[in-house]
Amino acid sequence: MNAVLRPASATPGAPRLDAAFLADPYPAYAAWRAAGPVHWSEDFFGGAWLLTRHAEVDAALRDPCLSARRTGGWVMQGAAERAGLQGFQRLFARAMLFVDAPDHPRLRRAMQAGFGAGALQRLAPAMAKRVDARLDAVDPVAGFDFIAALARPLPAEVFGLVLGLPEADAEAVADSEALADFIGSPRPEPGQARSAQRALLALVRRIEPVIAERRRAPGDDLVGRLVQAQADGGVADTTELLAQCAMLLFAGHETTRHLLGTAMATFAADPALWQRLRREPARLPAALREVLRHDSPVQYTGRRVTADRVLHGQTLRRGDLVLALIGSANRDPARHADPDRFDPDRAAGPPLSFGAGAHACIGAGLTLMEATLVFERLLQRLPRPELVGAPRRVTSTLYRGYASLRVRSA
Repeated sequence: MNAVLRPASATPGAPRLDAAFLADPYPAYAAWRAAGPVHWSEDFFGGAWLLTRHAEVDAALRDPCLSARRTGGWVMQGAAERAGLQGFQRLFARAMLFVDAPDHPRLRRAMQAGFGAGALQRLAPAMAKRVDARLDAVDPVAGFDFIAALARPLPAEVFGLVLGLPEADAEAVADSEALADFIGSPRPEPGQARSAQRALLALVRRIEPVIAERRRAPGDDLVGRLVQAQADGGVADTTELLAQCAMLLFAGHETTRHLLGTAMATFAADPALWQRLRREPARLPAALREVLRHDSPVQYTGRRVTADRVLHGQTLRRGDLVLALIGSANRDPARHADPDRFDPDRAAGPPLSFGAGAHACIGAGLTLMEATLVFERLLQRLPRPELVGAPRRVTSTLYRGYASLRVRSA
């Protein structure tokens, strides 16, 4: 990254990334959008360009001259303090999330069939069974922590189904969260990197026996498809195969977990909306898309500049980090009227919460299907849900969601 400081273009009114910002970043986003579409901030990763408006964020997500590959480099920042992380970096950098063409489209083709409509419909009965089992285990009248009982463990179980892994357990969820803690930190510490490496390697150890089994006996789950793709040349080697599986398990878990929690908090806080969805469940997918827009589970994504350019009067140097602020773009009044209001009938186009362009989230359909299944059943089981006590949010600039959310049926 270019190390030159740019005080003249520092983010106007930039807050420190403190508790107030973590609790509600949207006032800051609004101030940044009003001041301009691109700003330099020292608060993120030691220095980054922040794109604040929908047009610029959407364009950046689609721009092949902004590299996703280079975003994996922060693993080894301060390499003297991070000795022994080469294995982590080697796996991390091979994941589809952090590669560009020609590797990215090659890997996406290898994985796409596992997320098609047919594959998802075949998974639906098993997904529904796991949702029902989770809900059967709680007492809605006494109240329960929605995050601990359902939103936290269920996505890992579902991605285990997709991959063909044995049932997920609490350790698999903890491994995912250690990775999220590292990736979600604007200034990752060496200790976070070491914890994330242990978590990633633990996920790999879970996947390796399944790969070996699929080589003996092919299957139509995603691991089986990737094993076949490796044999056909679509996946380069076993390290690349492992990287895709481990990062899918992690990335899918975090996004879905926070969508489920935020949707529960939003719907339960509006009794009229809950009753309307009970009467008209066909409106549920639109309401979930509005949850994604209004409070996106992922607030930004990173790219690196591959060649010097000027954007809205600012000079972006080769190697500079660019953060496309998805959470800000989704509340841009130039794109969405009255953007701070939650409107389940909003007719505007899809939000940027799953990205756009070549790197759009491959698991978006699975996440929405899972969330729809969850709330179809909750709408049947909870006639009048209410929130109990004060919800507790996760503390992350990257992720928006809840660490704890107690619910009961009134």
